[in-house]
Amino acid sequence: MKCRHCGSPLDLVLIDLGAQPPSNAYLTPDALRAPERWYPLRVLVCEHCWLVQTEDFTRAEELFSPDYAYFSGFSTSWLAHCKRFVEEASQRFGLGPESYVVEVAANDGYLLQYVQAHGIPCLGIEPTASTAAAARTKGIAIVQDFFGVRLAQTLVSEGKQADLMIANNVLAHVPDINDFVGGFSILLKPRGVATFEFPHLLRLIVEAQFDTIYHEHFSYLSLTAVERIFSSVGLIVFDVEELPTHGGSLRVYAQRADTGTYPRSIRVDAMLEKERAAGLMDSATYSGFQARAERIKDDFLGFLLTAKREGKRVAAYGAAAKGNTLLNFAGVKPDLLPFVVDRNPAKQGKYLPGSRIPIVGEQKLEATRPDYIVILPWNLREEIMAQLVYARSWGARFVTAVPKLEVV
Repeated sequence: MKCRHCGSPLDLVLIDLGAQPPSNAYLTPDALRAPERWYPLRVLVCEHCWLVQTEDFTRAEELFSPDYAYFSGFSTSWLAHCKRFVEEASQRFGLGPESYVVEVAANDGYLLQYVQAHGIPCLGIEPTASTAAAARTKGIAIVQDFFGVRLAQTLVSEGKQADLMIANNVLAHVPDINDFVGGFSILLKPRGVATFEFPHLLRLIVEAQFDTIYHEHFSYLSLTAVERIFSSVGLIVFDVEELPTHGGSLRVYAQRADTGTYPRSIRVDAMLEKERAAGLMDSATYSGFQARAERIKDDFLGFLLTAKREGKRVAAYGAAAKGNTLLNFAGVKPDLLPFVVDRNPAKQGKYLPGSRIPIVGEQKLEATRPDYIVILPWNLREEIMAQLVYARSWGARFVTAVPKLEVV
């Protein structure tokens, strides 16, 4: 395989998680009687441009199906984060009724609802039918398509160039990253700004966040790699922020290289130096990641086996993609984890891919009163523990497995 960005041969392996089904391919009861699609899940490192990427085995259209079940609007902390961003960006870039905002991967309208509330005209681009429909119920205009150069050119021809483009947690999800980013340089107005949020590769490496790896994540991104990719299509990075979301993310600000006017923040070079000092441009940095992930997996599996031997009841909370990576890597089935609770009605009544653990509503916790509740989306641990504080009344303890096993 060659690098998706620069075309260099890929030889360095970050991790091999074996074969797994797509992490968001939740199963209906009828689907339990049919075989599942499993694909190898290996991640490779380009030693030329330092883009970290999954090995190609499937197409995006097979991963982002019409009934895609990930809805962004079910996390209160994430909604607060997005509302705050809209307020800050509106003020910083002088956005108002004469402006135009385009969000790529608008999902269920979780962010554009706040843009709309500010009286700013906006458009969402979202390829999955289920989430696009949810956004439309909020009165948000949606183009249901995958974004890239072709769609950007179509929107420009319709007079829909953007003052602000937003791409939250999607840059890692695109197989043709050059075409995707190229669309931004086309759709932006001459002085427009694009912002991108994505989990930071540095945090993934430092904290062994291997469960954030799944087929839908084609890339694992550093600012070093992102700046090179942007530069190749005529975009300039002019600012960057570190965020606590998703276990540690970056928010990158970019503008057109030919017409942008914002000065380069000192934070850009400081982050590039931080990545260099951490060894992200050193092949040796990536060599021990497999062993660290296997230790986490072994510790988690040991906890579940011990709990079963001791007659303890264990449940999980959050039917998240990262949880599916962990469960399938560890080979966990319903005998060790009988059910997972999720607030999203689109997931309830279905089953986790691979492990086939049933997804149920929150009332199941009160009915069964488990001794341990495993929080699979560990990045939302504090929010979920506060939401489930009532479980303390029967002595329940909360468990996270990544970056290390913790029982609270």
